Amino acid sequence: MHVQLQQALQQARQQRQQLQQWRHVSCHDDQLLDFSSNDYLGLRRHAQVLKAYCDGVRDYGAGSGASPLVNGYQRPHRYLSERLAEWLGREAVVLFNSGFAANHSLLSTIGRHYQQVLLDRLAHASLLDGAQASGSRWRRFSHNDVHAAGQFAAQQAQTLLVTESVFSMDGDQAPVAQLREACPAADILVDDAHGIGLLGADGRSCAAQYSATEVDYLTITFGKAFGVGGAAIACRQEVAEYLHNFSRELVYSTAFAAAQAQAINAALSIIQSAEGQRLRDTLQHNIQQFHDLCLRYGLPITRQPAAIQTLILGAESRALRLSEQLREQGIDCRAMRPPTVAAGQSRLRIVISARHQPAQIQQLVLAIAAALEQVSDDPVSL
Repeated sequence: MHVQLQQALQQARQQRQQLQQWRHVSCHDDQLLDFSSNDYLGLRRHAQVLKAYCDGVRDYGAGSGASPLVNGYQRPHRYLSERLAEWLGREAVVLFNSGFAANHSLLSTIGRHYQQVLLDRLAHASLLDGAQASGSRWRRFSHNDVHAAGQFAAQQAQTLLVTESVFSMDGDQAPVAQLREACPAADILVDDAHGIGLLGADGRSCAAQYSATEVDYLTITFGKAFGVGGAAIACRQEVAEYLHNFSRELVYSTAFAAAQAQAINAALSIIQSAEGQRLRDTLQHNIQQFHDLCLRYGLPITRQPAAIQTLILGAESRALRLSEQLREQGIDCRAMRPPTVAAGQSRLRIVISARHQPAQIQQLVLAIAAALEQVSDDPVSL
């Protein structure tokens, strides 16, 4: 390794360590009570999803073998794309390996044909990176600030406005209807990663409220409510064809396995079924129980209707210490720190799931209340 590179890496590490922002990868402990994962409906261990995955491996192998434009696009992929397009009321659906790849691909290819790209300030890193890669003028408006978005949109005729249905670090929702009214000439992209499967009629989230002429592009992911992995863009047919020709993330990546597509299809069937509605109802009941218990024990959470709840703690050290205290109590609930969130906004990101039992939610709230007392008495964590 070149000495200058080694020095740069060491300096970057030291800077982040001093700010208590250095991260490392560790294996998840299955013995811990999980309040961190985005498996909102508990489908990643659902018997039908697991069976579909296993059957897919038997029938199609462990991998797809090639990119979608070679021969990696197989019958389960096509079936999934067609089902999703019908379910979401869009002409076409393009499959990607991840939500990051989907967002970056769409904005870096389609975004270049707009005079400006407007993003909510809390839009996901993949959206920001894609806007930067597009080569078009891009700017951010204050979080959920409809007036600011309207002012910016009025300055350019060809505007792409970018937001999220549910924001991943705060759990709040975008005012899509008001944004449409404030920016009537803009095309709109909604990243529906944390809403799809959970919100709206039949779990269709944004697609249940807005047609393809009202919201031009939808990004959905399969690693959250679907419990599997991968992502898709729902759009017009001509956009899908353009992506198949110009999206580098699509053209030059091996497609995810047909077995994975079969597992996603199984998850979609559950989401569309009466069982899916029961799971959504259970999730809402669990969220309400969490809110009620937090109120009873005086926990200053930001009450959100979505599965993502936050406890703002400010300092990185305080958030890390509280997360460690919970882990010692057998609970996995992670601290979120800059640069993922704004400076001074370190927090616990608490994810409620349909799989949680009432006793487990009570266990979490009591553990947070006890840990908060310890952290408040610890001058190192203030």
